[in-house]
Amino acid sequence: MTASTLAVRHRLAERGVDRQLLLLVPATVFVVALFVYPFCYGIAVSLQPAQGGALAAYRTFFTDAYQRDTIGTTLAIALPAALINVLAAVPIAYRMRGRFRGKRLLTTALVVPITLGTVLTAEGLLNFLGPTGWFNRLLLGAGLVDQPVTLTHNYWGVFFSLVITGFPFAFLLVLSYLSGIDPSLERAAATLGAGWAQRFFRITLPLLAPGLATTFCLTFVLAFSVFPSAILVGDPAGSTRVISIAAYEAAYVHYDYAAASAAAIVMGAVELVVITVVLGLRSLLYTGSTAGGKG
Repeated sequence: MTASTLAVRHRLAERGVDRQLLLLVPATVFVVALFVYPFCYGIAVSLQPAQGGALAAYRTFFTDAYQRDTIGTTLAIALPAALINVLAAVPIAYRMRGRFRGKRLLTTALVVPITLGTVLTAEGLLNFLGPTGWFNRLLLGAGLVDQPVTLTHNYWGVFFSLVITGFPFAFLLVLSYLSGIDPSLERAAATLGAGWAQRFFRITLPLLAPGLATTFCLTFVLAFSVFPSAILVGDPAGSTRVISIAAYEAAYVHYDYAAASAAAIVMGAVELVVITVVLGLRSLLYTGSTAGGKG
């Protein structure tokens, strides 16, 4: 090996370019095969409608109120569900980062919904919150209502389903981020006279902010892609006709693959906009790292 070759390798290594980059090849192939290629293929299909020009599928989607309104419907379900999951996960994860008896059992109970799946969750909601479910029987038996409260086959059925299935993800992510914050920072603040609220809002929350933003984005994407819940416990032709249903109907009811691809691309674009806004706003709380010397 010549001296010039060694010099080139040395300069590349100083810039982080060495043989270890080959370890990225499998992940790169995976991303290209399962994400980049389908996305590009979807764009290509959406630009090839049967008639009307390259942008006809997008023009039809945005000029048809029945299709266009699915964006607002999906956002109205996904954004609150993601926000509730993150807000509920923070105090529980904050309390559970310490050691106490029964921690493993409680953690398991909180994570169990992740194993149930959408269908079992929907069946449970129908049995519990349906017109003849336990909840309504309890209300009717206690004389609190004269007729069953409608909590399924509408907005609330889908919302509850997304909260139940999305909370375990949010909880585990927030717990992992909290474990990366050095607890000695709060102890030091306590020795200086800082109360619980001051320690949380001035130390823990700013350090946790980047993690909360990431958690919100992931839970939002999970909720925004809702499909089974919108059908099983929602009103797929009315109040819970989300954008994924519009894409499904275009592809497998009307066999208009250009329109289906256009709906899917719009769906991805909306998700990207929300994620960009959230990740941009997180810098208002904290611009550093969550690494606190632990985890």
